[in-house]
Amino acid sequence: MSSPIGIRHLQAFIEVARCGSFTRAAEHLFLTQSALTATIKQLEQDAGLILFDRTTRRVVLSAEGERFLPVAERLLSDFTAALTDLRARAQLQQGQVSVAGSPSVVTRLLPAALLQFRTRFPSIQVNIRDESAGSLEQRVLNNEVDFAVAGNHSQQPELEYAPLLRDRYGLVVPSDHPLARHTHLSWQAIPDDHLLLLSQDTGIRAQLTRFSQRGDIPIRLDRVQIEVSNPAAMAALISQGLGISLLPALAADVHSFAGLVFIPLHEPQIEREICIITRKGRALSPAAAALLDTLREHLHQTQLPAWCSAIN
Repeated sequence: MSSPIGIRHLQAFIEVARCGSFTRAAEHLFLTQSALTATIKQLEQDAGLILFDRTTRRVVLSAEGERFLPVAERLLSDFTAALTDLRARAQLQQGQVSVAGSPSVVTRLLPAALLQFRTRFPSIQVNIRDESAGSLEQRVLNNEVDFAVAGNHSQQPELEYAPLLRDRYGLVVPSDHPLARHTHLSWQAIPDDHLLLLSQDTGIRAQLTRFSQRGDIPIRLDRVQIEVSNPAAMAALISQGLGISLLPALAADVHSFAGLVFIPLHEPQIEREICIITRKGRALSPAAAALLDTLREHLHQTQLPAWCSAIN
């Protein structure tokens, strides 16, 4: 059986070809001359060809060696470039991160954390997707994003859900609404009519549906007549007096809800849990892990909106 041929054989062949001498090539490679000679012999035996013509004064390439030299140089160059690229990525000098998040996460949490990350790692490319809960879970499953930040929409068995923060549910009303003067409300006090909700593909709606089906909240979701797919559209409808809505505190703290009133709900006190969603068995790249660490660090350093708290 022939010896396995690897990068060291290419390095030895190229250096001998450049130096025209086993002695000088061995010195450049920090090898003994006998070790270098054995390496070249292994390469020639595996190829079944003589690559060098040896004379008493000089070592020169054979015709076959002349043809192989540019190929060996290209292979070694490609390998060196690939290894350099891996090291650069490990040292966060280059690379990219793809992350998906619910609208409130992308609007409220990521920008400040991303500013810190870009200051530390300016060469890393970052791709951000604003998705509904069901869509972003699928993107994690398909390896289209490194991780997602959102509520647990469907408890996919192939995904890991690591709790990041929790925020309390409340009622969102116009500032001139009769309920706007309350500092808190019970779920029983929510009017049955004019209730607007996010669509069923969102994590917020999925959670409210589970609460309702278990009897945790006295809300008939089947009576809702208007649904929208994102919180910004919901804010516009509420501002126009088309109804009121149930949202977690973080979702109601974005710019589009300015001028509206968030009233925390109790009896019972219901909270949403926002998680880091990753695929089981898939390690994060160094760049993705660094972005996630920066996000966690930001959450513990910044003042979160009222009724929101980070989970250690």
